[in-house]
Formats: sequence, structure tokens, C-alpha cells
Amino acid sequence: MAALNIAFESPDNSRGPAPSRERSIDLVHLAKQTMGDKALEVEVLQMFARQARSCLQEIGSGDAKRVQAASHKLKGAASAVGAFRVADAAAALESDAGDAARMAAVTTCVVDAENFILKLSR
Repeated sequence: MAALNIAFESPDNSRGPAPSRERSIDLVHLAKQTMGDKALEVEVLQMFARQARSCLQEIGSGDAKRVQAASHKLKGAASAVGAFRVADAAAALESDAGDAARMAAVTTCVVDAENFILKLSR
């Protein structure tokens, strides 16, 4: 039984950035979350794209409480699918909901992630 556990342990890749983390969506993380089910990956990414758009609308409202709540929601959704750039930008905006540059950064990251998802869907 110990050999089975060793065979399926993930390797230690902490020495540097993995190629998957350089993308808008970390496909390795997403595959782990969906247990490799490609149909589920597509469904999860489509749901994320819809939720991210909804959060951007809330962020665009300019209301500090709505911006903070939408940033928090976006951070969690992005982390779940492996959109770590989006998650980082949303976390930064959550900490300073009035910063226009951070709002723009979130928007840019979401658009990049959406474009990446669209390319995968072709």
C-alpha cells in the first residue's frame, strides 16, 4: 500500500515557476480540482468566466462595500480554478477597494483569463 501512495504523490516542483502557473489559468491545478475530467474542466471554466464578469460589474459600481465583496468572491473563484493572477489582483483590490489602478488590474487579468478560456474552447 505504501508503494501506491508513493506512486501517486505529486513531485516537488517548488524550485521555480511551473510552466502551467505562467498561464492565465493553471491547467495543472484545474486538472487536480476536477480529477482530470475534461468535460468538467470546461464546465467549471465557463462558470468561472460568467462569475468573473458578474464580479466585474459589481466592481464597476464604485461602491466600496460592493467592490470589496465582489473582489473577495472573485478571489475565491479564481483560486479554485487556478486563475492565480486574477486571484492576486482581486486580493489587492479587496484590501484597497477605492484604488482605480487595482480595479484596472483586476479587469485586465479577468480579460486575459477569459481569452485563455476561449482559446481552450476552440
